[in-house]
Amino acid sequence: MVTIKCRNITFTNIQAILFDKNGTLEDSEAYLRSLAQRTARLVDAQFPGIGEPLLMAFGVNGNSLDPAGIMSVASRRETEIATAAYIAETGKGWFESLKIARQALDEAEKYISQTPSPLFAGSVEVLKLLSEAGLKLGIVSAATTQEVQNFVAHHQLSDYIQLEKGVDEGPSKPDPILFLQACQALEVESSATLMVGDSVGDMQMAKNAQAAGSIGITWINKLDHVQGADVVINRLDEIQIIEV
Repeated sequence: MVTIKCRNITFTNIQAILFDKNGTLEDSEAYLRSLAQRTARLVDAQFPGIGEPLLMAFGVNGNSLDPAGIMSVASRRETEIATAAYIAETGKGWFESLKIARQALDEAEKYISQTPSPLFAGSVEVLKLLSEAGLKLGIVSAATTQEVQNFVAHHQLSDYIQLEKGVDEGPSKPDPILFLQACQALEVESSATLMVGDSVGDMQMAKNAQAAGSIGITWINKLDHVQGADVVINRLDEIQIIEV
């Protein structure tokens, strides 16, 4: 059991910590923005006029990406459904709309580098410190499991990360089943597990799963994006071990 302190909040009897990937460990804004822009262009080419409102729905405004927007926090399946809804407004049938949305996202991904985005500064050092303290660490992401696995392999995090969990066909955040399944896989109780993430969905998932607590991280100092967090930090190294 480990005691963790973040700013003025202390979490006792902690056995594990689960991290979100995009926006928490991985600085993926540029990749996600490019994916949104490419997808919107492909859809607009087939259905003129959809591109701009679709970009807004994705959370893209000029060269900025909303950390709370669809492209930042939704699963791949949810993004397909949102895209399909805009296509369906043109009169296309629902199943045809889903097919077109999926194809657009698939094609957009082919044109964008599949190399995982860089880690936020200090991420490796923090993961190493926490792992060496005996904590079990995992990633629970709205990205696909394959993307999470590629991320861990590319950044050589397997010495620290014991669980790589994404969203494939099942429920996404904030459904607590994701957190509970992760705890089960790590053989820890949710009441002894912390969640670290950058979205309201991460905080709600942890609360719904009766986690030991939730740590909201906002590298861009947007506190409203992590409403519900027990404590909000601006850097991962604010997660401190005070007792092992």
